[in-house]
Amino acid sequence: MFRRKNHSNSEQGVEDQQHKVKELRASLGQLSGRSAQFCTDACLKRYLEARNWNVDKATKMLEETLKWRLSFKPEEIRWNEVAKEGETGKVFKANFHDRHGRTVLILRPGMQNTAALDNQMKHLVYLIENAIFNLPEGQEQMAWLIDFTGWSITNNVPVKSARETINILQNHYPERLAAALLYNPPRLFETFWRIVKYFMDPKTFQKVKFVYPKNKDSAELMKSHFDVDNLPTEFGGTATLNYDHEEFSRLMAQDDVKAAKFWGKDKHPSGPGGNGSYSAVEVAPEP
Repeated sequence: MFRRKNHSNSEQGVEDQQHKVKELRASLGQLSGRSAQFCTDACLKRYLEARNWNVDKATKMLEETLKWRLSFKPEEIRWNEVAKEGETGKVFKANFHDRHGRTVLILRPGMQNTAALDNQMKHLVYLIENAIFNLPEGQEQMAWLIDFTGWSITNNVPVKSARETINILQNHYPERLAAALLYNPPRLFETFWRIVKYFMDPKTFQKVKFVYPKNKDSAELMKSHFDVDNLPTEFGGTATLNYDHEEFSRLMAQDDVKAAKFWGKDKHPSGPGGNGSYSAVEVAPEP
């Protein structure tokens, strides 16, 4: 009897969610081009989830994202435009997944090599889009591993940069982050953290975990997310972390071709450091 009741409640929950998705789609109005391509049912569910299934709030949030994508054009960024930012491997897609098959981004703030915020954000957005593009079927989220090796007060990430990163992640990629594991942050970071945590909404805040190598609970947390044989020694595993910028650039160039086809763009690539030429695609008007 109880199982039947629970099953019925589950079905009702799914029906309610589907109804909310239809409401949200109706409130957005007619979409076309890349906006229509972006707004899949799964996408709408993520925005509803981020706003606790409040259709009005989810509509406002998604409309802001569509405006942002129309201006920022994340799907048009190509690796040769941001390759310089990636020379030190300060942010890159790992060659392993977590236990749930999620794409893993490794962030190393101690290896910052540039000062222009706009280019840094463009590089980060490119890698977020790439991480999502490479998610296996049925998986919608990615994991972040943050290594504080080499981090100090002199090369600290500016508050403005941290705030913009948080803004982009939680407002334009809601429910895309499964976990952000901050590995062995120094005590100096605590002061920085007290400031930037106020920019986070509660859902994002709950996904940020501090991990310390000599802490038993931290070790169990890492094991719950990763196979230690795949995890680099920098994060308590046994694998070797080796960022090869030339090889990574080659892989990104291959993904660029796939992404261009996915978004319906004809790509005419130029060499590294050059400017690629792309055919125009219909873009939806602002909702």
